[in-house]
Amino acid sequence: MKNKKVLVAMSGGVDSTVCAHLIKNAGFGTEGITMCLWSDAETVTDCLCPVPDQNCIDAKSACDKLGIKHNSIALGDSFRKNVVDRFISDYINGLTPNPCVECNKHIKFGALMSYAINNGFDHLATGHYAKIEKIDGEYLIKKASDEKKDQTYFLWSIKKEYLPHILFPLGGYAKNEIRAIAEDNGYESAHRSDSQDICFIPNGDYASFICQHTDKTFPEGNFLSVDGTVLGKHSGIINYTVGQRKGLGIALGRPVFVASKNVADNTVTLSDNEYLFSTELTANSVNILKNGALQTPQRIEAKIRYRHTPAPATAEFLPDGRLKVTFDEPQRAITSGQSVVLYDGDILIGGGIIE
Repeated sequence: MKNKKVLVAMSGGVDSTVCAHLIKNAGFGTEGITMCLWSDAETVTDCLCPVPDQNCIDAKSACDKLGIKHNSIALGDSFRKNVVDRFISDYINGLTPNPCVECNKHIKFGALMSYAINNGFDHLATGHYAKIEKIDGEYLIKKASDEKKDQTYFLWSIKKEYLPHILFPLGGYAKNEIRAIAEDNGYESAHRSDSQDICFIPNGDYASFICQHTDKTFPEGNFLSVDGTVLGKHSGIINYTVGQRKGLGIALGRPVFVASKNVADNTVTLSDNEYLFSTELTANSVNILKNGALQTPQRIEAKIRYRHTPAPATAEFLPDGRLKVTFDEPQRAITSGQSVVLYDGDILIGGGIIE
């Protein structure tokens, strides 16, 4: 192991700090690296961030305590192009995108993975709650031991050829165990709270962010019933997502939910909850991580959002390369732009973007 070099992605938080701790204690030659992506903080020194934030300072402090070298890499241009701009474009076009999936594909296990390989590292380690195991000669991603923290949903889009070079040392731990390791070793991040929002929109106000970073305006339009009846006015189509109930700004005397959005007509269709359930979806941009999977229609379990309970289904490729998933039981609010992620037990098969 001493001859193996591992680059650890470090954000300054407890997960990445303990990740580096575990890697170093396993005997690997260990260095940390912080990706400089996006921040509204004032500029600080000793960092490649175009507008650096506290994360880089905290990551360097953790590396100093660990006695390992801290590196930083400026990936702001790629992050803006592949993650932020795509998020904005998709949202404007009526989708509900998942930027964490794109960040893993293009940034963490794209640009950063290339950096690690090109600079002589054998592995890239991250603080994701997931596992990689070699089974019958094949490297596969598996669910974390702590299913409440499992993050395999966000990992389906990474390149299969990178799996032998990725380490997920937190996959066998529960979150409280990670915090205990941090506290026992005196890491300042031990009680740092977890981020719950999209990193570049920490307040969760997607509509304001999009308006701030584009020159577009989003005028009022019609709320429609499923039969096309005008029910009232909405405040701008980007303020709504499929399945939403709260904050609609309309009172109909009964609970109603967003069933769909039509960008071309600038309309938002509302429905009763029962209307939101469907048994089928199609997906594009499909990535398969398990050899031989889906060569014929296959029984799997599928998740249609991060907090969705995996549901039994049949998955198959359509002649045009898209993925079709048919659930045994209707699923609520299948949302265009989100990911459908497929599992064989605890093994991640792959996924795609819901149409």
